Amino acid sequence: MLARRTPGRPKAGYAEAAQLQADRVAALSQILDVLPDAAAIVDDADRVLAASANCIAMGLVSLDRIAPVELRALNREVSRLRKTQSRDAVIKRNGSKLGEWEARVQISPIDEELSLLIAQDLSEERRLNDVRRDFVANVSHELKTPVGALSLLAEAVQAADTDIEQVRHFTSRMQIEVKRLTAMISDLVALSQVQGDLALRNSVPVEVRSIIAEAVDATKIVAEQNKIEVTISEDPEPGRIFGDEQQLVTALSNLISNAIKYSPTNTKVGVGSRRVENMIEISVSDQGPGISEIDVERIFERFYRVDPARSRDTGGTGLGLAIVKHVCANHGGECTVWSQLGQGSTFTLRFPAYLNGSATPAEVTGK
Repeated sequence: MLARRTPGRPKAGYAEAAQLQADRVAALSQILDVLPDAAAIVDDADRVLAASANCIAMGLVSLDRIAPVELRALNREVSRLRKTQSRDAVIKRNGSKLGEWEARVQISPIDEELSLLIAQDLSEERRLNDVRRDFVANVSHELKTPVGALSLLAEAVQAADTDIEQVRHFTSRMQIEVKRLTAMISDLVALSQVQGDLALRNSVPVEVRSIIAEAVDATKIVAEQNKIEVTISEDPEPGRIFGDEQQLVTALSNLISNAIKYSPTNTKVGVGSRRVENMIEISVSDQGPGISEIDVERIFERFYRVDPARSRDTGGTGLGLAIVKHVCANHGGECTVWSQLGQGSTFTLRFPAYLNGSATPAEVTGK
């Protein structure tokens, strides 16, 4: 709710003017409730007449006045020119332990006495830019490995053009690197799709049984190659999930594929589903080497690999679980992990069950 300053008792002769200003501030203050950023109505003496609830906590207001010195100077400039002015500023939050935040502040005149101050938090924008920059750097690094290997192998093929066995060896290695590069590009495209603003544009109620059947079928060849039996244990009435079917199948396929790749030959990978109150759980269990507690904390990070050497052998890109994480978030769900070294791992997807009239992922996640 708004923190509003009530003007002092007006002197005789000014009562009507003071009441008009109070009414005007009251009307304008209603706007502050719907603005997404911290905002306040200020006068040319730096007094704050009305403010959104977060203004004080964010350090914009102190004792009913504009707190940051640089913003007072900006307000005086607006009062003098009666033109909108903006400035980027680093503002200390109220409370010594709360740190600072970066803001883009804009002050716009409303009339001859009042102005609207809006402070946009740039901290999240900066953080996202840092994430994007790190992501681009990681992608560049990851792509350099197969591209560099292909370049070296091409040179080796040229040097060994008279040795048929050597040429065959090098060309087979080139095929492996091409597959790795193709997988990397495919996963990057998939990750960009599940991170986009239109990630759930194809949402419909999807049968859990259909998701499991498609995911198991998609991993059938790699299971046969690794001599792994994939077993299915379903709830008699597994229910439906409201969302993008292709995303849901991709997430489950990634979990099954990982379980197969990290399982010893002639073992089983189990896929199960069950209904727990208003949630649907889909689990994938393997008999692999397990994951350490330290690695479990990081396995959903992009490009993180528990065993980089083994990932190279299995063709892993380090993006599969990151895709799973984003698919779950898009659908208002989560992915949890149980693992113990030497005993295997179980990954569990949890999504809100869809009933007629139940909340959609957009309503659950706010997207």
